[in-house]
Amino acid sequence: MNTASLESPAPKPAREKERIKKVSIVVSKGSLDGVYPGLIMANGARMDGIEANLFFTFFGLYAVMNGYQDKIQISTVGNAAMRVPGAKGFRLPTLLGLLPGMSAFATSMMKKEMERLDIPPVSEFVQMISDAGGHLYACKATVDMFHLAPGDFVPAMERVLTVGDFYELAAGGEIIFT
Repeated sequence: MNTASLESPAPKPAREKERIKKVSIVVSKGSLDGVYPGLIMANGARMDGIEANLFFTFFGLYAVMNGYQDKIQISTVGNAAMRVPGAKGFRLPTLLGLLPGMSAFATSMMKKEMERLDIPPVSEFVQMISDAGGHLYACKATVDMFHLAPGDFVPAMERVLTVGDFYELAAGGEIIFT
């Protein structure tokens, strides 16, 4: 019996994975834990030479609005994952999130940890991404619904887009919803 016929064929060389060239990230939440994932992903994309587009909609717009960027807080009410004093601590009952000052306290703790890790505040992060060639856009439907004008936004925010404009801009890349 010919044992060569029982052997599996020689392995084919592994194809090199296709590299992502463009990401378009939708930021819709206006809390620190809603804004930072999009900023971190866009910054990482730019650092790797990947085109990055950030599309801010609904309360995510606060990340690119004058006077609001560095006032964004952690939401303690309804956040089932909230634990204190850290990620492995005890779960914070939702009812305690209603206590006056609890959101400010949680925000202060989170900002101290981010500062310790050299993660910049929202305003600085947005500017860094823009300076690195990332593109920042606001959702037209939300801008209209919230009665906002171009002067309400930081200079790094390039323009207001319709959803159709966003899809056209995102074509050929990955769309990420944070």
